[in-house]
Amino acid sequence: MKAVAKITITALLSSALSLAGASPAYAWGPIGHRVSAEIAQRNIGGQTRAHVERILGSEGLPEASTVPDEERANPDPFWQETASPFHYVTLPPGRDATEIEHPAEGDALTALEGFAATLRDPAASRDAKARALRFTAHIVSDLHMPLHAGSGTDRGGNDFKVLWFDEATNLHWVWDEGMILRQQLSYSDYAERLEARLTPDEVIADWDADPLHWIDESAALRDRIYPETGGELDEGTQEAPAVLSFGYNWRWTPVMEERLLQSGVRLAAYLDWVFAEAP
Repeated sequence: MKAVAKITITALLSSALSLAGASPAYAWGPIGHRVSAEIAQRNIGGQTRAHVERILGSEGLPEASTVPDEERANPDPFWQETASPFHYVTLPPGRDATEIEHPAEGDALTALEGFAATLRDPAASRDAKARALRFTAHIVSDLHMPLHAGSGTDRGGNDFKVLWFDEATNLHWVWDEGMILRQQLSYSDYAERLEARLTPDEVIADWDADPLHWIDESAALRDRIYPETGGELDEGTQEAPAVLSFGYNWRWTPVMEERLLQSGVRLAAYLDWVFAEAP
């Protein structure tokens, strides 16, 4: 019976690797990104709204925010090579965001700076500004997902295997989509539910356009969300994965929702800051 159980677990883990762990890291999934962007769209200032509509037309921030993930299968070298590092930063424990060592190919923070410059550049084409705005909406949300300020040891939790309500997957997916999907809400309904909780004092307190602050918050949270048990892949074998279900979901869903809310408010703050200095 033990041998049969071991084979079953191995098969489940192999299936999870093929479906989730072997692909590049995503943050929040489409619903989470659109929740963040919808909250931002409701909170941007009038001048920013005019700039966004001038660039995106009827597309809107929620639709724009998922393009950087949707285009990952695009064979164009920009999507396969250049844009791949734009979704995360690496921050080892014990360091703060001012000490990030940016790789030569760049990361989410350097990409965000570059896209801000494009959005402010009067010579940039509308297409270039549209790409910059889509990435900005995406990256701000990414940087609020704790595992996108990775420690550099496990691909942002993709290599940390778990059983999520008996489904073999990894910790990154749980934060990307697992807790969000359990709400069974559309992105617009979820955004409305979360924003209804926002008080004016919270908006003022969270109105922060500094990515270094967001990264430090995510890294501090990242170091708390790992379960006490769970194995790393070692030469094709797998220790017993952490078993996560109602307890983990109950503890961390409110925190996940707070990060979604903050990412929406901060995206509004960041875009207001960018376009305040745009010609």
